[in-house]
Amino acid sequence: MLDQIKNWLAKAEESYNKWSSAKWARRFNITTGVLWNLAILLAIIFVASGVFAASVGAGYFASLVDEEKLRTPEEMRDEVYSYEETSELYFAGEVYFGKLQTDLERTETTLDKVSENAINAVLATEDEYFEEHNGIVPKAIFRGLFQDVSNSDSQTGGSTLTQQLIKNQILTNEVSYERKAKEILLAMRLEKFMSKDEIMEAYLNIVPYGRNSAGTNIAGIETAAKSIFNVSASELTLPQAAYIAGIPKAPFLYTPYQAQGGKLKSKDGLQPGLDRMKTVLFRMKETEYITEEEYSEALAYDITKDFRKNEQRAYDKYYYVTTELEKRATRIIMDVLAEQDGVEPETLDENDKLYEEYAILADRAVRSNGYRIYSTINKKLYDAQQKAKDNYKTYGTTRNGTVINADGEEEEKEFPVQVGSMTIENKTGRILSFIGGRDPEIEKLNHATQGFRSIGSTVKPLLVYGPAIEYGKIGAGSPVVDVKFKKNDNGTIWEPANFVPTSEQGIMPARDALAQSQNLPALRLYAQINDQVPIKYMMNSGFSRVEEQENYNTSAALGGGIEGSVEEITNGYAMVANGGKFVDAYMIDRIEDDEGNVVFEHKSNEKEVFTPQTAYILTDMLRDVFENDRGTANRANSLLNFNADFAGKTGTTQQTRDVWLIGYNPNITMGVWLGYDKEKYSLADFPNRDLQPSVRVNQLWANLMNVSYDVKPKLIGANKKFKQPKGVVTRSFCAISGLAPSGSCSGDGLVKADLFNEKAMVPSKRDDSLTSGSYTTINGSRYAALDSTPREFVTSGGAGVSQAFVDRMLAPFGGDASKLFPGDSRYARVVAGSNFEPDGSAPSAVNATLNGSTLTWSNSASDDVVGYRVYREGSGSPLSSLSESRENSFNLPGAGSYYVVAVDITGKQSGKSNSVSIEAEKPKAEPEEEEEEKESAPETEENNSSDDKKDEDSKPADEEKKDEEKDEEKEEEEEPAEDEDEDKEEPKDEE
Repeated sequence: MLDQIKNWLAKAEESYNKWSSAKWARRFNITTGVLWNLAILLAIIFVASGVFAASVGAGYFASLVDEEKLRTPEEMRDEVYSYEETSELYFAGEVYFGKLQTDLERTETTLDKVSENAINAVLATEDEYFEEHNGIVPKAIFRGLFQDVSNSDSQTGGSTLTQQLIKNQILTNEVSYERKAKEILLAMRLEKFMSKDEIMEAYLNIVPYGRNSAGTNIAGIETAAKSIFNVSASELTLPQAAYIAGIPKAPFLYTPYQAQGGKLKSKDGLQPGLDRMKTVLFRMKETEYITEEEYSEALAYDITKDFRKNEQRAYDKYYYVTTELEKRATRIIMDVLAEQDGVEPETLDENDKLYEEYAILADRAVRSNGYRIYSTINKKLYDAQQKAKDNYKTYGTTRNGTVINADGEEEEKEFPVQVGSMTIENKTGRILSFIGGRDPEIEKLNHATQGFRSIGSTVKPLLVYGPAIEYGKIGAGSPVVDVKFKKNDNGTIWEPANFVPTSEQGIMPARDALAQSQNLPALRLYAQINDQVPIKYMMNSGFSRVEEQENYNTSAALGGGIEGSVEEITNGYAMVANGGKFVDAYMIDRIEDDEGNVVFEHKSNEKEVFTPQTAYILTDMLRDVFENDRGTANRANSLLNFNADFAGKTGTTQQTRDVWLIGYNPNITMGVWLGYDKEKYSLADFPNRDLQPSVRVNQLWANLMNVSYDVKPKLIGANKKFKQPKGVVTRSFCAISGLAPSGSCSGDGLVKADLFNEKAMVPSKRDDSLTSGSYTTINGSRYAALDSTPREFVTSGGAGVSQAFVDRMLAPFGGDASKLFPGDSRYARVVAGSNFEPDGSAPSAVNATLNGSTLTWSNSASDDVVGYRVYREGSGSPLSSLSESRENSFNLPGAGSYYVVAVDITGKQSGKSNSVSIEAEKPKAEPEEEEEEKESAPETEENNSSDDKKDEDSKPADEEKKDEEKDEEKEEEEEPAEDEDEDKEEPKDEE
């Protein structure tokens, strides 16, 4: 075999020699040699040029990435995963209701929660060789480079998913060779320490998908699936997955929603997105992710019927809740971030610059860190109260006014009667529900949490009566004084009055004064405890704008200078309901980060403000506000559809700019406020058109409480009752002094019993205020009679009180002692015993007038007149004596001349009034034979008249006095009926 090969080679060599020895062959060899050398030379030049170009390219590439620092794997991972995620909001019970408002909505997901259809669609469309490449596809890069250099019309793009991730998360969208070079380098590096699944998952979470049907920009496949088709990413069908996968190439062209309001695009507007979906489906078929049959079915499917319409953002549907939670979450995260940096929360409040710095950081974190914010708001309760708020139709007249807009120009604006409401769980401080306003489109201010207004008479239990009980000044039924006074306030005379300006009930029980919200007793009682600084009770009850200096403002007892939000005043009353223990109200239960770690969890702390004994007594008094016929919340109580142990208080501010009603039971407290945003407008400006403001707030409070009970009866806790704690005792006392009963007090029927805080005060000192009483009246007021006061003008037989008692009860402001026991008072039989200083002169005369047989006269100009006497001319004895408290009129008995004199407290008489006369009737003509008889008749008549006159003269002093006593007895008998009528009056509030 070997020999045969050798022979064959020898013959081949011989044949070649023969061929090459020919003349033409020698010439061909020369030519081919030259060409071969040229080819070698060209190859050398080409290789050298390539090496040179590669070197230049490599150098240029190196120069482009020269400033790019070498990132560690941890740094690159952090940057890849640093995409913003929208924080989510939850009602109580982890009921999801939306996201915080941001420029971009995104919800993170994991790859195992994305449908295979969606992943395949992305791979077929964006990165066919994703599983094979190491971050880049060279031919795609060169193709893109060539298209760029040649300025080709067709730009196919050459970025892998890894490159897109680098561009979006680490670099920028800048179009430059430098950015592209860095992108290539970092993509190759990223692939070395991140798996394909991690890269795919990160890409699906960061890619933009246009906007949703609410008009908000969206990113991330989970958000896109929910926003466009209202399904999870794991539930996407093939047509839906293809549609979503096609959007990122031109998000706002292919999204199905318009920019303004997120409305669905027109048919023509939808077509580019539909065409893009078909392209994605074709690529999936070409890359064999789907079959021909699946492709045909997907093409035939009408994807437009799956588009979600009219998606409401939490910001739109639950505006007040969303904005309030955002505000509170930001403040909480501020403290969290500061604490992480070693900064105490108190320091933030003291350092404005530091506060602003952390406020910015916290705002960014809350919007972009994907927190899950769990609130205390009960969805069913909140929705029911909003519906009741919207269904109430008698808020009052909507006013029109002008405001300054953002451009500094005046514009017209409507000002409806606004509402704020808050419902708090007493024991925990959880805010269960609230009403922020009528409509955020009209006014975005949250009137429940951010609107601070004067709180009116709702201040009385917290600032006056509660502290007075705690200090041992009063018990529930202790006497307080409802008598007007004057106070010099820095040179200005202040004359406060009750809501009904003419009302003065004299001495009355504290519980009645509170139930009827009388102003004068509250002012007097507050002045008696003022030096013990009762304002601290409010400061300890969460009123953020109350300062100690307000303690010395007497009008603070009526709410003057005391401002609070609906949340604060409701929280204050929840403290009373919670046995005097204050628990700060809160709306956020906890905050978790995007991985479920608890960043913040609320912990409630109790702080004792009132003792349990004081809190219970105050509650028992405030029950009368709802249950008493004259209680100012009686109407609300009558409108309830269920029975519960409610207590509370109403309030009206000056000129009726605000009305309040705060009511509570053992479980919850609900406060309601009504008023205009412009405080110059009064709720009482249209009395002929609108309901009384107090009626409106009673009705609305009852409506809200009724719907609350309907949806959450257990939460409302209607079956629970306030329990009387140990240390609350019932003791008897003298009703007019508050001291322990004496024999005189018992004998006069003035003993009553009520609740006391045993630890603070029970009546122990024996009452010594009563004396025997006789009085006269001057200008309708009662005064102690003098020895010289004519007896016909003196009423005797009642109980009197000492001057020491008068001075004590009227302290520190003084006042008219005669008003302590007015005629319509339950203590009308008691005489105040106030002394009247006469002027020492005889009274001024009066002017008399005759109308038929009725004599009337004017009042004397003197101030010390106790009554008037009517005389017949020629008689030394008065025909009648009448008290000045009665009408100035008298029916004359017959013909004659008459006059009137005024009588003062010392017994002095004025001069005679003008005389008035009644003419005697003329006798008729008679026959002459009877003339003598007729002539004697007048004499007999005159004698009879004289007898009559004597009878009349002797009557007034005794019988008129008896008449007065009978009238008084009749008035006392009728007194219960009068009280009953008063109780039926419309409930009224106060300033």
